[in-house]
Amino acid sequence: MKRRKFIQTSSLMTLPVLLSGMEVTAIAKSRLSALIGANDDRVLVLVQLNGGNDGLNTFIPIDQYSNLMKVRSSIMLPESDVLKVDNKSGFHKALTGFSNLYNDSQMAVIQAVGYPNQNRSHFRSTDIWTSASDSEQYVSTGWLGRYFDLNYPGYPEGYPNAENPDPFAITIGSIVSETCQGTATNYSFTVSNSEDLKSIDETESGESDGSCNSLEVFYIKDVIRQTNAYSSRVIDAFNKGTNIETYPDNSLAAQLKIVANLISGGLKTKIYVVSQGGFDTHASQVVPDDTSNGIHSDLLSSMGDAIQSFQKDLVKLKIDNRVVGMTFSEFGRRIKANDSYGTDHGTAAPLFVFGSCVNSKVFGQNPEIGSNVTDDEGVAMQHDFRSIYASLLIDWFKTPQADVKKVLFNDFQHIPFIKDCESTTATSDEDVTFALQLAPNPAFDSINLKFQSLGGKATANVFDARGFVVKNIFSKTIGQELVNTTISVSDLPSGSYFVRIEQGNRQHTTRFVKI
Repeated sequence: MKRRKFIQTSSLMTLPVLLSGMEVTAIAKSRLSALIGANDDRVLVLVQLNGGNDGLNTFIPIDQYSNLMKVRSSIMLPESDVLKVDNKSGFHKALTGFSNLYNDSQMAVIQAVGYPNQNRSHFRSTDIWTSASDSEQYVSTGWLGRYFDLNYPGYPEGYPNAENPDPFAITIGSIVSETCQGTATNYSFTVSNSEDLKSIDETESGESDGSCNSLEVFYIKDVIRQTNAYSSRVIDAFNKGTNIETYPDNSLAAQLKIVANLISGGLKTKIYVVSQGGFDTHASQVVPDDTSNGIHSDLLSSMGDAIQSFQKDLVKLKIDNRVVGMTFSEFGRRIKANDSYGTDHGTAAPLFVFGSCVNSKVFGQNPEIGSNVTDDEGVAMQHDFRSIYASLLIDWFKTPQADVKKVLFNDFQHIPFIKDCESTTATSDEDVTFALQLAPNPAFDSINLKFQSLGGKATANVFDARGFVVKNIFSKTIGQELVNTTISVSDLPSGSYFVRIEQGNRQHTTRFVKI
């Protein structure tokens, strides 16, 4: 059947559609003046690490090395191979790209990022990360999709137009990112590869015949019209753009190379989503008897080299002050290695933000690894991932706090990992951690919590080894005083637990054992 005949007679079909071998999805409508303003050309690149990255083998807590060796000696990188950022921590030896970016003040490390009541399912946890919902909440929209919806209600009618001629978001790959899913449709346009980009053809469409399927047919034709209009803009930008840096030969590098090319070509797209798979390392994470090498080392090498080349390209193209990137993965891995030279689904993991406008430092403390780690114990959460989203919206896209709360459903902590590249003034670089004391530890019936409050609302919870909240200690406004409170733990089963407290922009997580 010819395409013209198909469009005239078919009913509503599922997007995305295929145009000359490239899968594309048209965007939804919005008036995103804050994010897509005429004078705002800032770009966010999301790097999704599919499968659940082993954070303890990515950014190694050297000061916890002895206890880590007790539970993951079969996969533990030799301490001499760690690329140290200080005496406490460092990158895996394969991450020379990240180490170089950190040393060049172009990378921030945010420790132990996750969410309360961790779900260790790939699909559900990915849904939570892309929707920015609570773990018990089911939301059909993505966090950036809601942001676009907030500012451009009614999309896709009337788009593209003279004010907004380009896609709001682009996913490099074959499946559109759920991060950009709006209420009515997805805001992301998908691009498979540069060769497909160059071979897009115009899709023909016929006139509506007034039949019972006219509305559906009209919708399909409008989507195709919109898709072709965006395709034309993307092709034009791709042809005008260029790459100066040489990229390594891997999938993530190829994706990021397209992103740099499109940005340099003048495309006004604000969000790019790229991905790298293979991080579900249940087995053969390392080579037996050679823990420096293996599947995970190869993945880290590809990721680090690709992102470093991308950042170098942006600098050479003189567009680096416009772009910030962020990695994310659905969860970390468990602390204990399994019997297959691998790791199983865990809880929190470090997150990496890169770019020339990043405050290059480590935010948070190293994960605390006990001497008696349980089989299912994961890294305890320090930072809620939605705090990273909120900080990007506030500091990078200059979003009003009221809009941030609408997008993320709640208030979250601000983490100052973005600096103002247009001046010498950085965003507030306040201390985001504070000390708390727990005693006795191990505990039997109760444990005493002590910390110095600086004033303001404070929240304290007890988490179990899997990342679930098992006890709410308090959530209240406290003055500037020494807080000294007793927590009953007699009702908790024996095992490992964590107390996490946050107040303002400060947080701290400390481990204790119930006996």
